[in-house]
Amino acid sequence: EHKEWGISLSCGQGKENIGIYRLGFQKDYGVKWFKRENSYLSGFFELSYNYWHYTKSDDIHGIALSPVFAYYFGNKASFFRPYIAGGIGATFIDRYRIRDRNLGSNFQFEDRIGIGAVIGRFDINCSYFHYSNAGLKFPVSPISAAIQGYSISPPV
Repeated sequence: EHKEWGISLSCGQGKENIGIYRLGFQKDYGVKWFKRENSYLSGFFELSYNYWHYTKSDDIHGIALSPVFAYYFGNKASFFRPYIAGGIGATFIDRYRIRDRNLGSNFQFEDRIGIGAVIGRFDINCSYFHYSNAGLKFPVSPISAAIQGYSISPPV
């Protein structure tokens, strides 16, 4: 069975050497859609603390909430289950300027798409994240990053 809840750690680098670090808490949807013999659609909610770093005086802290949908290949008996995932969430950041970028507002959308694999209780993934206020306030100078992540679910 997929994890009921878990803890995630991830990091990556955006354009212009802006480091992105995340600590998340995940809660599984608890349902499976489009079940086949060896695949199904499900997902999780993730509440995360985000830290974007360029220099000590040029950091951003944020909180994000994202629903993520994932299509898993394998069934509940599979030790190794690869998946593809994507989602759009909301992020609140404490500052909206980093390096010479003006993100336009403290509210950002967090778009993600990625691939990964659940291996036992562990989840290893690689995702592309894009943060932008989607033109709600100008100027808009989005940040995108490739982020590698790991999560673990406790034994149940």
